[in-house]
Order: sequence, then C-alpha cells, then structure tokens
Amino acid sequence: MKRLEQWFDDYGQSHRHPANVAIHKVAVPGIYLCGLALLWCLPRPAGFNWALLAAIPVLLFYLRLSVPLFLGMAAFTGLGLLLCALWSGPLLLTALVGFVLLWVAQFVGHRIEGKRPSFLADLQFLLIGPAWVLASLYRRLGLPY
Repeated sequence: MKRLEQWFDDYGQSHRHPANVAIHKVAVPGIYLCGLALLWCLPRPAGFNWALLAAIPVLLFYLRLSVPLFLGMAAFTGLGLLLCALWSGPLLLTALVGFVLLWVAQFVGHRIEGKRPSFLADLQFLLIGPAWVLASLYRRLGLPY
C-alpha cells in the first residue's frame, strides 16, 4: 500500500489550479456526506444500517494511512451519520441532488484544471480526496496528519 504522502503527491498532480482546489474543498466533503446519506436511505432490516456498514472499511483504510486523519474522518463520518439520523426533510432527494450537483462541480473544476480526475486511474482516490481536504485543514491549524 502506498504511503500517505505518495497518495497526496499523486492526487495533487491533478489538483493545482486554485479554482479546482477551492471547488474540491467544498465538493469532496459534500459528496462524502451525500454518499453516506444515500446509503442511509437504502431499505434495511431493523437494526441494520448500510451507511454504518460501509463506513467501517472506509475508516479502516484511513487508519492504515494515518491515525490523525482516521480520527478526523471518524468524527466527520459520525457527524454525517448523526445528521442523517436527525434529518427531518426528504433525505433521499436532498442527498441525490447534492451528490449530482457536487459531482458536476468537481468535473467543472477538472475542466478548469485541464486534467482528468485521479479516480479514473485508481478508484482508491475516491477515498484519498476527503483525506486530502482534511489534511489541508490540519495544515492550516498546525496539526500533524
């Protein structure tokens, strides 16, 4: 498995333009939350939750990369699950519209960048994006990642 810095270096190759970076810093966390919400909305037997089940291997992936990023992503995931549980409106429609619009924004960012999205080369970059955004926040706060 690649080291965290290798992932970030590779991801950064197609995320250099300031407009693309700004779009990603909004869209990537939003897509993550919308993805959790979409999984939350799947039909499930009592006591079972697809979003929580999917979060386990995702968080284990982050744990293998970095404990600080794992802790941040676990907190963000927990917040997302809590928002799903407390949502009082049409969660499925909101999540679906948000998911589509945020992906469109991402592709606009890559059009501006002039480079293809990283995940087209390796699907694991779909998990690196949220860690990259969180690491950027950690750097701004002077925290290790």
